[in-house]
Amino acid sequence: MTMNNRNIREVLKIIDGQKTSDGDGVQLTRLIGTAELNLIDPFLLMDAFGSDKPLDNIGGFPSHPHRGFETVTYMLAGKMRHKDSAGNAGVIAEGGVQWMTAGKGIIHSEMPEQQDGLLSGLQLWVNLPQSVKMTESKYQEYSKDDVPLDQSNPGYSIRVIAGKTQNGVNGVIENSHINPIYWDVKLHENRQFKEIIPAEHNAFLFVLEGNVYVGESQQLVNKGQLALLDMGEALSISSNTASRFIVIAGKPLNEPIARGGPFVMNSQEEIQQAFNDYNSGNLV
Repeated sequence: MTMNNRNIREVLKIIDGQKTSDGDGVQLTRLIGTAELNLIDPFLLMDAFGSDKPLDNIGGFPSHPHRGFETVTYMLAGKMRHKDSAGNAGVIAEGGVQWMTAGKGIIHSEMPEQQDGLLSGLQLWVNLPQSVKMTESKYQEYSKDDVPLDQSNPGYSIRVIAGKTQNGVNGVIENSHINPIYWDVKLHENRQFKEIIPAEHNAFLFVLEGNVYVGESQQLVNKGQLALLDMGEALSISSNTASRFIVIAGKPLNEPIARGGPFVMNSQEEIQQAFNDYNSGNLV
């Protein structure tokens, strides 16, 4: 089936996000996980953080627990130093990604470091299905050089963190629960981005630089905006200026969701158990 015969996704809703802070006063914009957009199953939360003001980030995210989901940190500038209760430690630099499966429990800290006066990145929360919420914690962590770059189309390039492009370039992240797509796309001036994504996936995009026009309706999405997409098999995105955007998609889990701060389970009883385990030192 050709691109022209596929249903092209259109914009359902544009989200500007909510300015807030988290951790020890880190300034960020919350795009998913607000009253305006509670979730995009299986994606529970997305924050865009970044500032050229050191005091906006200096406190970082001191030690805190997680259970029942995954966190994805993608650094656009600067570094994020992490350490956890299992003895793991490391640094995610610009262009690097960490896909952490909290599973049954982990306690970790994330401390940002500016580089050349800059710090920015994205953090995404991805739900786990009920059957594996209590799995062992683990990391998938890759540097910029590890992430494949699809340059098969002269109009754009795709840094393929997760998923598979129509040219057959596979991302580095393995996740059979939702078969995610996570692409960092650079679109050249007056060119068009055309890709195929699974029809059953929920999907959205977030504009990092410039602005883009989405679908046959040519809906404008500006820098800093998230566009929730309707269902379909194809993406068609154009721009009259050099632009950069993130495409994220995944298979919905369609399961009950119970949230309690840093824990995401399927019932309030399981949330209470997570707090009990944390308070008693038995989270991990």
